[in-house]
Amino acid sequence: MNKSSSILLRCKPGISKRYLLFVAAIMWTFAGGMLLVRGCSFLLVNNYFLSLKAIVSLLAGFVFYFALFSGVSSKHINRIVSLTVEKPCFFSFFGWKSYFMMFIMISFGITLRKSGFIPLEYLSFFYITMGIPLFLSALRFYFYGFNFKNAEKGIKMN
Repeated sequence: MNKSSSILLRCKPGISKRYLLFVAAIMWTFAGGMLLVRGCSFLLVNNYFLSLKAIVSLLAGFVFYFALFSGVSSKHINRIVSLTVEKPCFFSFFGWKSYFMMFIMISFGITLRKSGFIPLEYLSFFYITMGIPLFLSALRFYFYGFNFKNAEKGIKMN
């Protein structure tokens, strides 16, 4: 190993895989919470059929979690647990493809909100529908962070 790579390794913000699960959980909590707060505030813009809108958003969020996000979060947990490096980089809770996808989704959400193309009362449905599976996925990361031994044993996480 040459001197420059040794310096880079010492500067790498490495943490244990267990703590990396908690970092992922915090990030997913933040993203899901932000979407839920914004979505609920947008929902109150026009409170006609408020109960119906809330119920449909909740149901769609749970369906979206079980149809897609359950598998995505499981894949990320398995990827973190199976990393070969003992102390992976703090930012490796996502792979490069996931960072790119996150950038696209955030940009799309901001563009929709700022453009006014979709009224906020309808945009709230999408925000809540996305916030619920993100938040539920965060709970899964917390669970396996606290039960890291089970995650290491390769428990099927679906």
